[in-house]
Parts: sequence; C-alpha cells; structure tokens
Amino acid sequence: MRALRSVSAMVVIVALSCWGAVAASAAQPDAAVTSREVLREWYKLSLALTRHTPTYSPPVASRSFAYIGLTAFETVASGDSELRSLAGQLNGLTAVPQRDAGQTYDEALTLDTALATTVQDLYSHTGPTGQRALAALTEKLHGELVAGLPDDVVARSEAYGRAVAEHILAYSRDDGGAVVENMGFPTQYPLDKDPAHWKPTSSITQQQAPLLPNWGKNRTFAIPNGATCSLPPPPAYSEDKDSEFYKQAMEVYQVRLNLTPEQKAIGRFWADDAMASVTPPGHWISISLQILERDDVGLARSVEVLARVGIALSDAFVGCWQAKYQYDLVRPVTYLNYIRNVIDSKFEPLLFTPPFPEYPSGHSTQSGAAAVVLTNLFGENFAFRDVTDQFDGLAPREFPSFWAAAQEAAISRMYGGIHFRAALELGLNQGRCIGGYVNALQTRK
Repeated sequence: MRALRSVSAMVVIVALSCWGAVAASAAQPDAAVTSREVLREWYKLSLALTRHTPTYSPPVASRSFAYIGLTAFETVASGDSELRSLAGQLNGLTAVPQRDAGQTYDEALTLDTALATTVQDLYSHTGPTGQRALAALTEKLHGELVAGLPDDVVARSEAYGRAVAEHILAYSRDDGGAVVENMGFPTQYPLDKDPAHWKPTSSITQQQAPLLPNWGKNRTFAIPNGATCSLPPPPAYSEDKDSEFYKQAMEVYQVRLNLTPEQKAIGRFWADDAMASVTPPGHWISISLQILERDDVGLARSVEVLARVGIALSDAFVGCWQAKYQYDLVRPVTYLNYIRNVIDSKFEPLLFTPPFPEYPSGHSTQSGAAAVVLTNLFGENFAFRDVTDQFDGLAPREFPSFWAAAQEAAISRMYGGIHFRAALELGLNQGRCIGGYVNALQTRK
C-alpha cells in the first residue's frame, strides 16, 4: 500500500495556526484504501484553510463543504457500481462526465485531482501561507500517487478527475454565492429604525450593515428553495413585561447572570467564530470525519456521508438566512440594553454577537439538519466523542446521539447571550425539515 500516512494534514494545520457504474479497473488492488486517505487529507486541509481565509463566514464555508463533498461523491460514484449520481436530483445539477468504459483509472489519483482542483478554486482567496499549504499538499500527494503508474493511466486519471471537478465548479458559479464582496457586508444597507429590527452590535465600520443579506436567495441543493422549510414568526416584539418576547429576553439576561462553569464551557465549545475556528458547519464536518476515521468507514460510505452532511449544512444556511432577513429581529444585547431601566446594569453577553439578525439561530438550524442526516446514516443512539476544538485548548465533549449534540449546540447560543429561546427551538425544527429533504436523496442503486 502506498505510504500516504506520511502525508499528514495535521502538519499543515499547525503551520496555518501559527500564522493564524462504468466497468473500469483499478490500477492497484488497494486503491480504495489510498483513496480514503486522500479524501481525509483534503478535508483536513479544507478545515484548516476555512479558519484562515477571508470571506469564510459560516454560510460561505457551508457552501464550500457542499461542493467539496459533491465533487468527491461524484468522482467515486462514477467508478462504483453501487453508488448513484446526484445529477438530476439536486437542483440544477446536470449529468456528470463519465469514465471511458474498459479503461484503467487509478482511483486515488482521480480523486486527488478532483479534490485538488475543487479546493484550490474554492479557497483561491486564502492568504500566502494558505496558498503554500495548498501547493505543498498538491505536490506531495501527486508525487506519491503517480510513482510507478503508467503514463497513460496518469493522464487518463488526472483528466477525468479534473473533468468532474470542473463540472461541479461550473455548477457552483450560478448558485448566487460564488462572489462575496467586502467580506460579505454590503457597502450600503437601509436599516429599519423600528426597535424590533436588527441594529449593528459592533463598532467595526464594516459591520454597520448585516452579513450576506441576500444569501437566503441562493440556489439550494436538496430543498426546492430557501423558504421551503419556512418558520412561523418569532414572538412579537414588545417591551410589555407580560409579553412572551420580554419573558424570553429576561431568560437570556438571567441565564447570563447565573452561568455555571459547565454552561460557559458549552458556550465556548460551540462558539466556532469565523476566522478563529473551523466555523459552525466545519464543526459538523469535523464530527463526521472523526466518526469516519474512528470506525474505519470505507470509501463509498465516506463520500456518501460527507456529501449528504455538506449539502444539509449548505441548504440549512440558505433556509436560515432567508428567515433571518424575512423577520430581521433585534439581538438580545440590543434589546436588553435598550430597556436598561429595568435591569441592573449593562448587558454583556458571554460571546461575541454575530453581525446579522437574530431569528432563527444558524447554529440550531445547521446542527438540526446535520444531526438528522447523520442519524439517518448511523442510527438513533450513536454515541461519539467530539475533539474538534482540542487544538484551541477546549476539552472534548461526549454525546449519546447526534440529536443530543444538536440540542447542546442550540442551547449554547443562549448561554452565549446571543439568542432568544424561540430562535433555538424553531431553528432546530427548521433543520429537521431540511435534513429530511437531504435524507430523501438516492445515493445507492
């Protein structure tokens, strides 16, 4: 077996953190194992790049993970008699290029070329160190994979992997999210002066407008459109002490005053702030990778899992963002400091308040969607240990099920002081709806 285990993306991650069915025969009988290692190396590098690439807010990251997963899945599916292409099932995805029947392809090299092409394109705006990391992994893997292969197999495998990647990238360019200008903040945005609506929560000039206000209009993958899993309105804005809105705000306030060490740990574990972490969607990709590695899951199943989870996360952010800008709800920090005459002091949340409307919670929607998909793949009571944040000094956490993890991710945002309860509970419901559409996709023949 090719010694790909020496090609560790962990080295790259440490470096980055320092600066912040066709009948086709495989060239070698152990190609599936090597392909699986290639898959994981590119995903680990993608997670590292996500935390250091400008514009990579959670919605943008979720989109990239969807296209990386789709590229990997379609590349492997083209040579696997049991996998079914998602062309014709995903909104707007046309037939993917096919292999030449009877020709020999090196599975690992084909997958490596497809992923290298896709990741390099999606992270083209990463900084100089990220570009060097991309080049280093590309060169290292390619050198190991082509060694000893016939020239015609190399050329054919590379050409096919590149063709699949270019097809998926062409598909990506008209989804509405391909171009992100000014870090995702519009240079002009009319704010509603009504106190019920979102107001800037940061003094940063760029963040006087909310993040990606048109993201909810993007094309989705599995659900018909962003509003398909629509939400009811949040509790009506009110300053009346007997109102549901006021009561939910006071709950956030009281929780903040009485946070336990465990609640603070939960809030920080799931914070996943952009440019300081792998982001919320990256957290669920990390969970998926940990499980695939822990349980030694095969290649076909691995690409199926990563494609489904990536699609669920991306659709969740489109659906969530559609609702956020439909309701344009004020954040707890704004409301509680607006009514300071009834609280003891200035309200300061545990966590940084993200620069966009409150309802629903993005953490809740995407976690609900990911949990529904992973539960469908692995079962209801699938226990796991999550070490996503251990390199940031946060202790691993253990969960009895994916849904338990999703619920903790949701409530973490109240512990953080940045969401009302309705945004958490209804966000999970929205995620459950979106995950159901992803589960309906047919990936097996």
